[in-house]
Amino acid sequence: MVAAFEASAPAPEPFDTLACDLARYQAARIEGYARLCRARGIDVATVTNADDVPAVPTDAFKVTRVATFPPEETHITFRTSGTTIGTRGEHAMRDVATYDAAAIAFGRRWLARDFDKPAPVVVLGPPPSHAADSSLVHMCEAFVRAFGAPAPAESTYLVDGDGVLDLAAFDERVAIALARAEPMLVLGTSFAFVHFVDAVGKASFDLPHGSRVMQTGGYKGRSREVPPAVLRADLARVFALGERAIVGEYGMTELSSQFYERTLFDEASPLGVYAEPPWARVVPVDPDTLLAVPHGSVGIAKVIDLMNIDSAVAVLTQDQVRRVGPENTGGFELLGRAPGAPARGCSIAIDELLGRAGG
Repeated sequence: MVAAFEASAPAPEPFDTLACDLARYQAARIEGYARLCRARGIDVATVTNADDVPAVPTDAFKVTRVATFPPEETHITFRTSGTTIGTRGEHAMRDVATYDAAAIAFGRRWLARDFDKPAPVVVLGPPPSHAADSSLVHMCEAFVRAFGAPAPAESTYLVDGDGVLDLAAFDERVAIALARAEPMLVLGTSFAFVHFVDAVGKASFDLPHGSRVMQTGGYKGRSREVPPAVLRADLARVFALGERAIVGEYGMTELSSQFYERTLFDEASPLGVYAEPPWARVVPVDPDTLLAVPHGSVGIAKVIDLMNIDSAVAVLTQDQVRRVGPENTGGFELLGRAPGAPARGCSIAIDELLGRAGG
């Protein structure tokens, strides 16, 4: 499917067919998921609509192993940040080739499709050696390899193991890119950019023409929170870019796919609206019933991710979303975390997955 996307060719099989096949494969190998399907009254042997596939809540990745293979076959385990109170979620990967191919293909579409040669790529984050279990760091490393011009690691990953940001190294990379008139790609999280803006103050780093910034992730208690519109404006000022060159990315440890704002390449796309790759679908569902809400209504995000081959093809998040535009192609608006405790539907689903009585 990824190869077809890169070739602008039709998908080899319908999305629903692949999603339901994956649900059957996972239910046959993950007893907890089989219990969840039975509790939901879903016969995965006969299900034909991807939206009907039961979803595994993200919190389940904190309390049980969600994998179709034995632990000894694990190649890498991605873990949630662990910056808030509680157990870290774990997403075991038997292989990262599919993950990397999908991430690079869709990242190129919305961040780098106009690059005709490798570009300077800078990550406001630690090198992989300091965060080997971070899916975001892994993705950024894949982007450095796929889109980046050769550069030493110390001038590419600008946060050290102690969380210190190297502004001097950033200034040097900008100066070199300006001298060569090379557009830059700057990757970072919201909390990293807040620290960056605070450190810069009223100064600025005018990036070369055609540069762009990928901004992702929440704050998780690591810094003061800044409203998205304010942070976007701050980054546009600091980097001397238009606000549409500040591209939001949405992803999470429990997924293998990512979503992007279309702002860099689609002048008609509103800010805050995210595009889906053909191998993933975001369905807003009622937090209690877990049924899809009407188009245009707010629900929590149920993400059907065909790249989650060996874990959960459908993942239930705590993020509020709303479908916008044409029903099948318009994308979704990200509205932030659902307030309060985990949604009742998520809690019940975890009980069903774990086989708890009275779930």
